[in-house]
Amino acid sequence: MTHVVFDIGNVLVRWEPKIAFRHAFESDAQIDVFFDEIGFFDWNLAQDGGRGRAEGVALIAKRWPHYRDLIEGYFDRFGDVVANRIEGSWTILHELRDRGTRVFGLTNWAKDTWPIGVERHADLKDVFEDVVVSGFANMLKPDREIFDLLCTRNQLTPQDCLFIDDSKTNVDGAISAGWQGHHFTSPHMLRADLSERGLL
Repeated sequence: MTHVVFDIGNVLVRWEPKIAFRHAFESDAQIDVFFDEIGFFDWNLAQDGGRGRAEGVALIAKRWPHYRDLIEGYFDRFGDVVANRIEGSWTILHELRDRGTRVFGLTNWAKDTWPIGVERHADLKDVFEDVVVSGFANMLKPDREIFDLLCTRNQLTPQDCLFIDDSKTNVDGAISAGWQGHHFTSPHMLRADLSERGLL
């Protein structure tokens, strides 16, 4: 039997970090410059790996003190950053559950913002049999250890797990850990792949 493991950000819930900064910049292009200046995506990945809010803000403020309030605001506005669902993916997830497929979550997500995501999308609390959140595990995709952790916690055999992620790097990490993988680009393409595998 194949067990299906969903990434969450940009598979089930859109992660749109620019939303948190549009009040402070005149255009998304200016936000891109800001992101490049502070290395936002590397900074965010470290948050996903278990670094706390206070430390993350302090690191930015030490080098760019004029950006302290902007970075604090990212956390304060995070509910808006993850407000939008990818409904087609949710439909597929529920169809899998209805067919008796075991469904899990595995996400790179910061420990300080995960509760905000669950508050915004309450079904994240109970839609999965189990969910591994990187910020609490102090591990990150695509490292093998986070895939092994989900298997160990749930007594799963790696080759029986199909991982769905919008990052090809993370999918490749799952495959290296012995899993099956699907690089998510759209609910339509996911449905086609799952149908070919006999899961839908």
